[in-house]
Amino acid sequence: MDTTDYQIRVRGHLDDRWFRWFDGLTLDFTPDGETVISATGLDQAALHALLNRIRDLGLELIAVKQVAE
Repeated sequence: MDTTDYQIRVRGHLDDRWFRWFDGLTLDFTPDGETVISATGLDQAALHALLNRIRDLGLELIAVKQVAE
């Protein structure tokens, strides 16, 4: 099974209440008001599950970027 690292950008700085939804992932904040969610070792099913979670939480998705290994 192939896995890949991703950076997912959403609009806004997520506060502490969101952190439990993204347990095991790294959340970083940009100066321009975005949150970057870094996920390592995801297969396609896990990536889609994460994107579905972002959608279900009503977060505005800005970009999904595959990170070179």
